[in-house]
Amino acid sequence: MAKLLQVDFDFQGPFGEEMTQAMTGLAESINQEPGVIWKIWTLSEKDQLGGGIYLFEDEATATAYLAMHTERLTQMGISNIRGVIFDINQPLSAINQAPLQ
Repeated sequence: MAKLLQVDFDFQGPFGEEMTQAMTGLAESINQEPGVIWKIWTLSEKDQLGGGIYLFEDEATATAYLAMHTERLTQMGISNIRGVIFDINQPLSAINQAPLQ
């Protein structure tokens, strides 16, 4: 069963086009991670936060990715990393056109 992973962390930038240029390689590599279906990149320059919402094939791949990503972010000097894996109510989400595939 698909799982949603929400990650956020303190992030001082880069933002905007500079972020896109700096993170394109990382974005492309995420597509190669086991179980990843999609990711939405999230950021708030005002609140100095970065993160993402991911859809994974199952809990095992979401859990493994969260552990690896937390370690990667920590090595990049990023702190206050929060990650939560959620179940999805598919019938209600379908009513609201959720991209669950």
